[in-house]
Amino acid sequence: MQPGSSNKTADPSVEAELDRLAVMPIAQLRVRYREVFRADPPKAFGPDLLRRSIAYRIQEKAYGGLSRPAQRLLDQAIKAFAAKPNGKIVLPRRIKPGSVLVREWKGKSHRVMVLADGFAYDGKTFGNLSEIAVLITGTRWNGPRFFGLRSKAPESDEPVGPDRSDGAKRNAEAASARSSHRKRNAASTVKSISTGGRHGR
Repeated sequence: MQPGSSNKTADPSVEAELDRLAVMPIAQLRVRYREVFRADPPKAFGPDLLRRSIAYRIQEKAYGGLSRPAQRLLDQAIKAFAAKPNGKIVLPRRIKPGSVLVREWKGKSHRVMVLADGFAYDGKTFGNLSEIAVLITGTRWNGPRFFGLRSKAPESDEPVGPDRSDGAKRNAEAASARSSHRKRNAASTVKSISTGGRHGR
């Protein structure tokens, strides 16, 4: 159903057709499926799946389909399943419209307003948080992770470009590792020379 249509009065003709589906034989169900979908039904569909599919399509035409947020949520679940068929599907955290997300980036505070059907940032409306994260950082980020809505994220959620806010920390760690490596090599060389001197005497 479309947003706000949950209280819409049921259409008697739709309800009557749904009642007829319950007792319709499979041959007629296949004919009705072709009529509403303009395609042959999948061969694996038995009577139950045919009835459910037809019933959904009839109601969708009469009352409207899924809301855009619900469709997005379903699309995300499908993508997650396609990426990891045997993995656990974790749906993103739901945020109430009117909530404000705040993210500090390079000394600047960025505020995003959660809308019923998207997100408002800098006077514009966006369909998802990732678009906003890219706009802020200049690199590809997973939006929910960027705004702190995911405590743990797979490696694929890492930004493609470097997160320059952590660059100094990484450079310091790398320099420290190189320094330690040089010290170990120098100590090994001194020990080798010293040992070699004693054997040469």
